[in-house]
Amino acid sequence: MPAAETSGSIAHSPASADRRVLRIAMIGQRGIPATFGGIEHHVAHLGRRLAARGHEVTVYCRNNYVLERPATVDGVRLRHLPTLGTKHFDALAHSLVSTMAALADGHDILHYHALGPGLFAPLPRYLSRARVVQTIHGRDDRRQKWGGAAKAVLRSARWLSERVPDAVIGVSREIADEYARLRAHPTVHIANGVERPVSAVSVAPVLERGLAPGRYVLFVGRLVPEKAIDLLIRAFRDVPGDMRLAIVGGSSYTDEYVQELHALAAGDPRVRMLGYLYGEDLASLYRHAAVYVQPSHLEGLPLALLEASSYGLPTIASSLGCHREVIEEEGPGGRLFREGDHEHLRDVLVRVLSSLDAERGSARTRAEDVLARYSWDVATDRTESLYRSLVAAPERR
Repeated sequence: MPAAETSGSIAHSPASADRRVLRIAMIGQRGIPATFGGIEHHVAHLGRRLAARGHEVTVYCRNNYVLERPATVDGVRLRHLPTLGTKHFDALAHSLVSTMAALADGHDILHYHALGPGLFAPLPRYLSRARVVQTIHGRDDRRQKWGGAAKAVLRSARWLSERVPDAVIGVSREIADEYARLRAHPTVHIANGVERPVSAVSVAPVLERGLAPGRYVLFVGRLVPEKAIDLLIRAFRDVPGDMRLAIVGGSSYTDEYVQELHALAAGDPRVRMLGYLYGEDLASLYRHAAVYVQPSHLEGLPLALLEASSYGLPTIASSLGCHREVIEEEGPGGRLFREGDHEHLRDVLVRVLSSLDAERGSARTRAEDVLARYSWDVATDRTESLYRSLVAAPERR
């Protein structure tokens, strides 16, 4: 059966009237303040909204994520704990340390984010009275950057995620429905959100990077194989004209893949590799782009696609189910191409770039629809209601 849409029974359960202050632990994210990483932005948005409602929210941060280590951010308590800063052990080591610290801190809710960190969910599930929630942000066990041993560990994490948590949240309907077919415990769909962007953004960051407003195609994200940036570069090389391609992002323990991308980009002087950008610089790149492309082979529900849509950018995305959820009806302002087909992507790019005025007009209408459907306030309402329903439930046996 499909996963619960939490605007239904859970969001309006009697538990939602409970005003008890909850002690909530967030585990699995790198940390906040968020720089790169969709999970980090997700936790930052939820955490500050839950804290503003009076809950005691603690985010367990890796000590190698950001240089600054404030004690609190936006009312959220931060605990900076050590990790092993390697590709294979970074998330797992920190999640174990964070789980032990959270158990000692006596939280009502331990909320794990992503598959790998959930390997340690059995500890609070069976050794404490805390309720365990796990948000599945994507199919991490299928990511190309992992070798055989790492994928085996993540498949074990996947098996546990289907059985251990008191509740599982899927950020897309596709993920939530997949889990709902496998689990006896609650599984709900709570989508990511997006905020309305400011209308006036300086063009200086665009000009400083050798770009012209309205004359570049944009991609934003970690440079990892499943994002298929190589496919985008290959497709763009066959697009005629002087339009540029701006790629915003950097390595995530994927240095070899990033080197391959730089080699590909070197073959076309129109391609700009810009590294990670944040804040006003990133907002400027979004605001002044011509088109946004999400070429991924694998996704959960990409925040970058939501953000690009919120700016009223014409978007082009691969035909993954989660992308179809955002775009809904393929047409002007929201185009799809066959996943993995760089020739089809090239054709769609040429089509969109040749009729930008019509694409932009429809994209502005789509922006309002995306802002209405993907709200962090609604996501917080539904997450809080889920927490309360779990805390109000009878004691586990």
